[in-house]
Amino acid sequence: MGKLAFAAKITHVPSMYLSELDGPHKGCREAAIQGHREISRRCRELGVDTIVVFDTHWLVNSGYHINNAPHFKGIYTSNELPHFIKNLPFEYDGNPELGQLIADAATEAGVRTRAHADTSLAPEYGTLVPMRYMNEDRHFKVISVAALCTVHDLQDSATLGAALRKAVEEQYEGSVAIFASGSLSHRFAQNGVSEQYLHKVWSPFLEEFDQRVVDMWKRGEWETFVTMLPEYADKCHGEGFMHDTAMLLGALGWDQYRGKVEVLTPYFGSSGTGQINAVFPV
Repeated sequence: MGKLAFAAKITHVPSMYLSELDGPHKGCREAAIQGHREISRRCRELGVDTIVVFDTHWLVNSGYHINNAPHFKGIYTSNELPHFIKNLPFEYDGNPELGQLIADAATEAGVRTRAHADTSLAPEYGTLVPMRYMNEDRHFKVISVAALCTVHDLQDSATLGAALRKAVEEQYEGSVAIFASGSLSHRFAQNGVSEQYLHKVWSPFLEEFDQRVVDMWKRGEWETFVTMLPEYADKCHGEGFMHDTAMLLGALGWDQYRGKVEVLTPYFGSSGTGQINAVFPV
């Protein structure tokens, strides 16, 4: 029936929005923005109708949750970095049918998941920043899945990802893309020196380990990577505890995945964190 057509690990750094604005940082994230535009182009070529974002800026403390509203519209300012993202207008269409199918499939697989269709909850910037560059014309419907999971097992997140794919392929009429929206290492620069780290990773250790992980992805060393994922997420400050990545890999086969990642936007530092746009072949 349906098809999982595209998958990627993507950046959503707020400096992408800053990069648009006149001032000393104008153009500083052009490579990341162009990576998003290329992802959008490929999704359009593949006939994707809906993008599902695993959003590491949506924090949840119990269960799994899907923002399944039929329509999103508003003006967003980041509560974390209000000097980076302020008064950002957005408007996108949702896909309540698919969101409910995903929630039902995940719950049936043993991971209690709720799809919230009747809600005033707006997407977080892990969804809004990528959609700004991929979906300006509202070509794609959008579903946001909470991926800053504070008390959850990575294996449950992988199960949710696998259930998503099952729901798409067995119950949905259409083509879907999934994005793990989050960084690799995510140790923000210390307050007081953050400006010195706008284009840097916090430490040589974190940068070296991130680069090793990217090399593993490019070589397709998935059995090794998923084994080390919990410790990597912990010791390297993985954004959202890397639940977005677990969801992505769950949909692709977890340790049985055999794809080799294509890097669209090479690894870069941003405010101390390690970032990338990378395609995971389905």
